[in-house]
Amino acid sequence: MAKGKKRVKRRSENGLSVSSGSSGTNIVCSASPNSRSIELGLLLSLAILSVFLFGFYESARALPDVPQNIPTLQGTNLNLAKDETTISSNRDLQQQQQKGKNRFANMVPKMRGTKQKVVVPKAKWPISVRDEDGDFETIIHPGDQKTPMSVPKFWSPPIHNDQLMSRETAMKIGSCTEPDKHGNYARGDDCPHHQRTIYLAIASYRDFQCRFTLESAFLRAKYPDRIRVGVVDQIVDGEDPRCNEPIKPCDQNPHQALCMYKDRVDVYEMEAELSIGPVFARHIGHRLYRGEYYATQNDAHITYVQDWDVDIIKQMEATNNEMGVLTTYLTDVQGSISEEGKSLRDTRPIMCNTDYEGGVQGQHLRHGSQPERVPHIVGSPQMEPYWAAGYSFSRGHFVVNVPYDMYMPMIFQGEEMSIGIRGFTIGYDYYAPERSVCFHHYAVGANAKKRNKVKHFWENSNRYAGTGKAAMTRLLGIVHMNPEKDPSTWDHTDEDFYGIGGVRTPERFYEVFGIDVVNKKTEHHLCRFVDSGKMHNQFKKLLRKDGMGVDYGQVTYKFKDPAPNEK
Repeated sequence: MAKGKKRVKRRSENGLSVSSGSSGTNIVCSASPNSRSIELGLLLSLAILSVFLFGFYESARALPDVPQNIPTLQGTNLNLAKDETTISSNRDLQQQQQKGKNRFANMVPKMRGTKQKVVVPKAKWPISVRDEDGDFETIIHPGDQKTPMSVPKFWSPPIHNDQLMSRETAMKIGSCTEPDKHGNYARGDDCPHHQRTIYLAIASYRDFQCRFTLESAFLRAKYPDRIRVGVVDQIVDGEDPRCNEPIKPCDQNPHQALCMYKDRVDVYEMEAELSIGPVFARHIGHRLYRGEYYATQNDAHITYVQDWDVDIIKQMEATNNEMGVLTTYLTDVQGSISEEGKSLRDTRPIMCNTDYEGGVQGQHLRHGSQPERVPHIVGSPQMEPYWAAGYSFSRGHFVVNVPYDMYMPMIFQGEEMSIGIRGFTIGYDYYAPERSVCFHHYAVGANAKKRNKVKHFWENSNRYAGTGKAAMTRLLGIVHMNPEKDPSTWDHTDEDFYGIGGVRTPERFYEVFGIDVVNKKTEHHLCRFVDSGKMHNQFKKLLRKDGMGVDYGQVTYKFKDPAPNEK
């Protein structure tokens, strides 16, 4: 049972007050107004004291640095938030990020074309970052460039080694709920489907429906004990409900998912004013991953169908592609689910419609509305070129190999290009699910009134003004979408960690799917090639025999608009 919360506030050097607590409490950064009236006597006393402290400070600076990797949260309920305690390494971290140093240089060997030994952490189940007190690391908030934050370490650095990952390596990632006779939880293909674990990542911004999403995820799963959820909950304390807070007290209704499965939910909680968009929130969500067999990502306001976990795994395995990622924009929930929790839809969206748009952050690709029809391909998910952030289901190594870039403050539209194209270069292929296993609560129809009341991270735009433009330049630079920019003009920090792979090039993607990154144009009507099933039927033949992705070295197709005179 979660312990009672005790809150203590202290001022940090950056003008924020830190709310922290004892065992089982939240650690939250919150704004604190300055005092407007200080007596003259107090000022004089402080002046004298400051002279003494300055001398003490100068003496202390001469001492050797002491590692400051001390956890700031204890207890059974993980509601992690920002650790704004001033640390001695703060200045070094700032300098590293500003100068573009690779903080992960010792974790990720980047010797293109040279095979390196890949060490994958040992799989465990059950598992939680609550068990890792003392093993967090400190980063600097990429929006304000001054707030230190205590965050979980990545479970593993990328393991693709800048080349096509072997199936043997891929099988080392993915926990089973039961070990083999030797005590190993990573059983690869030998793990029965119903024992394969699922990590569900959710980034929530002041969303009252987040906990309802968790309720449906657990209660409508056939095997809820194999599910673990990682939530990045960006809230205003006292105004917004927490994502892991039961809808009713557990003593009144103990059968709620957030009562029965609370130990399977890890929540990283942060003050809403520190939010800089979904990319950074989902970056932290990737840090919460702990070696599960599958990894899924969805928004904080969706509803799952009955036995969704069994269905989506069945669809995933039907691709016969270890590098397959099922992803799409979700259909609206209204009229989509029966009272019994079953889907009422026989249609599904497919990702194929995108074009350039401009704005203060510069020209970039943005996905438009996607066609939703009965699938042309039956018995398997259907290949598509693009990845969607609103719903993604994959093997766990996708999260390991394509981590969200930490240095993308105030990015929204570019998120899908970053992950999608980077994933393509590492060897991943994207599929539209044949059947939808969850549906989205859009701000339309009967849901318009309540959904329109939910705040968005854009309310922090003034606080982080200007950061989005620089972040977009970095994003486009990494995936080679702004060749007109001098590479020396954008930030290359940790690019080895958050960069592209060596299996395919971004240029190959643009060539095949009709994207002109020089003139900022796309070949229109790509959906006629994708939605019709032509792409699937052509590219499926080029799937490698060991199931490790489509061999684009054999792809000769180059899409051209079949109807250039049509809109």
